[in-house]
Amino acid sequence: MNAARILIVPGWRNSEPEHWQSLWADRLPNTRRVEQGDWLFPRRQDWVDRLVDEILASRGERVVLVAHSLGCMATVHLPPEAAARVSAALLVAPADPERRAQLADFAPVPHQRLPYRSILAASSNDPYCPVRLAGAYARAWGSEFLRLENAGHINVASGFGEWPQGLQLLAQLGVDVDPAELLRRAA
Repeated sequence: MNAARILIVPGWRNSEPEHWQSLWADRLPNTRRVEQGDWLFPRRQDWVDRLVDEILASRGERVVLVAHSLGCMATVHLPPEAAARVSAALLVAPADPERRAQLADFAPVPHQRLPYRSILAASSNDPYCPVRLAGAYARAWGSEFLRLENAGHINVASGFGEWPQGLQLLAQLGVDVDPAELLRRAA
């Protein structure tokens, strides 16, 4: 496995400190969190531009994206020159911008195959995106699909803090990560 620059791409309203994305950003080496200028009133072009800046700043490094919710939508809206720099993505609990007025600027959702390997993890009872729609996204994007039973939005409110299974998914994407070691460090 090669060393990689991991970019954490939070969703609408950001990820609180106890969220698995925040914990990973603090504990995984060579990891940066993509900060947005406006977490409450997201604009697609602003979010995508910020993500592009972070990807292009990772010169010479393999880039792996770890996106949650609306961060997944920013990821799939990447222009080709930025997407070409990405080697893999873990897409978790994608948003459904076509059904939420606050996220409408991210619609329509692209349905082109992603030019890199990706895993999409979604819950059977996510209140923000039906699992059937998440499965359709996975098929369109060429992502491996992992359906989690009754996992809500795969966030703190759904009981997800450390999320060791997510770290295992990241390892499947070729990131050199030892979930057990990271959990030991956190204790």
